[in-house]
Amino acid sequence: MLIKNSKMFSVGTFLAISFLGVLIMIFSPLFSGKNGLEFADESFNKLAKGSSYFIPKVAKTIEPFSGKPVSATITLDKTEDAVNTEKILALAGAKITRNDISLTVEGDVAVLLQSALKDADDMYHNNGKALSDRYGLNEKQALKYWWQALNKIEKQMKKDRNIEMAKLFSEVNKKAVEPGYNFYQIDANKVVDHAGMLSGLLVFYVFYTMWWGYSIFYLFDGVGLTMKKARVKKEA
Repeated sequence: MLIKNSKMFSVGTFLAISFLGVLIMIFSPLFSGKNGLEFADESFNKLAKGSSYFIPKVAKTIEPFSGKPVSATITLDKTEDAVNTEKILALAGAKITRNDISLTVEGDVAVLLQSALKDADDMYHNNGKALSDRYGLNEKQALKYWWQALNKIEKQMKKDRNIEMAKLFSEVNKKAVEPGYNFYQIDANKVVDHAGMLSGLLVFYVFYTMWWGYSIFYLFDGVGLTMKKARVKKEA
């Protein structure tokens, strides 16, 4: 390979080698037994969880529906799902009529959804044992049954043109059940308490990306591969 600019090529080589050296460090278990990607992913998950606690606000939106009835027929995928969902909804105070994989659910909207919030809150605070003791099921599976039931009831409400009720079931799922499930066994951190680390990771990401870009630029320049603006041909 013909090097046309040894200085530029040397700079590019140094940047490329140092970039790869840092990359090896990133994939090494140097961060409390975790590699850099695992550490960053865990850190962002903790910050995301700390910003996703909406259960108290959702509880207030349920209060105006106290005493209002809900009636819906939902169909599960298999008998086991229907049996376990029946158990959960029945303990939540709903009247359930099951026909194989089909459940007819009747009850007080607020009572039903407050039970869902209680389970979601326990999961959010990593108290999954409360759910497993309550239902005799795996805690994540129990919350999954809640999600399926509320999602199917929401769809039934939309078909019945009860948009207000459908919105309520959707909000409980998205702002309570889903965070409880997705962030289970993850510690919550507030962004304000880790602003320095967050800023550092973001700055490093931008800097590291540019680092590789400049190494390629200098290497190419060193071997004479450059981009120049094409000359404009003048008409005679």
